[in-house]
Amino acid sequence: MERVSSLPFPASVYAARLERAGALAAEAGIDAVIVGPGPDLRYLLGVEGDTIERLTAVVLGPGFEPTIVVPRMELAKVRDTAAGELGVRIADWVDGEDPYALVVGALPAAGGRIAVSDALPALHVIPIGDRVDARLELATPVLREGRMIKDADEVAELRRAGDAIDAVHRRVADWLRAGRTEREVAADIAEAIRAEGHETVEFVIVGSGPNGADPHHEVSDRVIEDGDVVVVDIGGAVPSGYNSDSTRTYVVGSPTAEQAERIAVLVRAQQAAVDAVRPGVTAHEVDAAARQVLADAGLGEAFLHRTGHGIGVSVHEEPYIAPGNDLPLREGMAFSIEPGIYFPGEWGARIEDIVVVTANGCVRLNNAPHALASVG
Repeated sequence: MERVSSLPFPASVYAARLERAGALAAEAGIDAVIVGPGPDLRYLLGVEGDTIERLTAVVLGPGFEPTIVVPRMELAKVRDTAAGELGVRIADWVDGEDPYALVVGALPAAGGRIAVSDALPALHVIPIGDRVDARLELATPVLREGRMIKDADEVAELRRAGDAIDAVHRRVADWLRAGRTEREVAADIAEAIRAEGHETVEFVIVGSGPNGADPHHEVSDRVIEDGDVVVVDIGGAVPSGYNSDSTRTYVVGSPTAEQAERIAVLVRAQQAAVDAVRPGVTAHEVDAAARQVLADAGLGEAFLHRTGHGIGVSVHEEPYIAPGNDLPLREGMAFSIEPGIYFPGEWGARIEDIVVVTANGCVRLNNAPHALASVG
């Protein structure tokens, strides 16, 4: 019986990603790259899982065939990924054997420049380093390049995720009202994230009243009150592993005049940053576009974080839309635009969309209304 693949993309896509990683390594003068479990390995081969005490890693680079080192107890899972479909060489091992010797055996030589993925822990990096005649370095400059530029299939998955999270935001008014706790609202939202097409819930932030002034507040047992401004920042992964991430700000009842005015400025700041996106513009310049609108309105000090982050198989990845980042944007980059304003002890607000850089600008992947929404 022919095996039906559970991978989100054809095996040829993963073959091209491996080839691209090898070419990028060659351009950087890297002789070999060792990639452990995490977003990079998921991107390259569709291999899921987290780093554990038993080493799993793929060894790749210019001019030689990749090898995946894997515990024998995980062999069936690995064979059910692109590694199996592509016939990637597998070096399996059992407890009591030395997996690091297998890594060294897969390298083209004991010396040269060897880079490791940033998700590979010291638990494995140090034993590898002890066995090679090389100073290990981070593979991030090589691996991020492939992941930063999304192809049409990846953009389609991000759009699918964006549509799904928009559908959840359009239902928030059903659950957000005075008398309920943040945790109760978050539970309803999490259920809807799955119901609207996500496979996993990556995060749910419901920041009401003063809790909204903490950008990374998640949920609490605080009872939502009439008049609260509420930040709802939510996201998850669709079955392909690509993520959504979108924030809207709500008010229970009616806002004060000051709240309405300040949040209107925030909406303009977010739009200014979106309008600034196009190939060749730097990440810093996009961040500055949002920051300038807020500063002109006297709200510059209330913006506490960067304007955005890349998204794909991770919720947060490169490029980072931040002050001082002179990385020029390129077509196919996908990232958030999410300025916020925060007033400690009072309230906060944030507006966030995912955008993808196009030939002449960008396209939004989130289209739920941006203006302050009155609920309850």
